Amino acid sequence: MLVNKDNMQIIYILLCIAGTALPLSQFVPWLAVHGLHVPLLLQQATSGNIAAFAWADVLVSGVVVAVFVVAEGRRLAMRRLWLPLSCLVVGPSLALPLFLFLRERHLAAAGSKN
Repeated sequence: MLVNKDNMQIIYILLCIAGTALPLSQFVPWLAVHGLHVPLLLQQATSGNIAAFAWADVLVSGVVVAVFVVAEGRRLAMRRLWLPLSCLVVGPSLALPLFLFLRERHLAAAGSKN
C-alpha cells in the first residue's frame, strides 16, 4: 500500500511546504513592489470575475478549515490549535495540511499510550 499512516505525515509536510511556497511566491514580489497597500490589494484581488471567484473560494475555504480545525481539534482534545488557525494568514493551503499532520501525530501518540 503506497499510502499508509507513516507516509501520510510526509505527504502532509510536503503539502505544507507547497501550501506555503506557492501562495507566497506570488504575494512576496507584489508586497516588495507595493508594500502593504491594502486598498490596492483589494482592488486587484477583485478586479475581474475570475480574481473575485478565486478569492471568494479562498475565503470560504478558510472559514471551512477554521471550523474543521476547532471542531475536530476539540473532539480529539488536541492542543495548540492556534498553530494551524494562525497559518490561515498564509492560507488554507498551509493551514489544512498542517492541521492534518498535527492530527496524525496526535492520533499516533494516543494510540501508543493504549
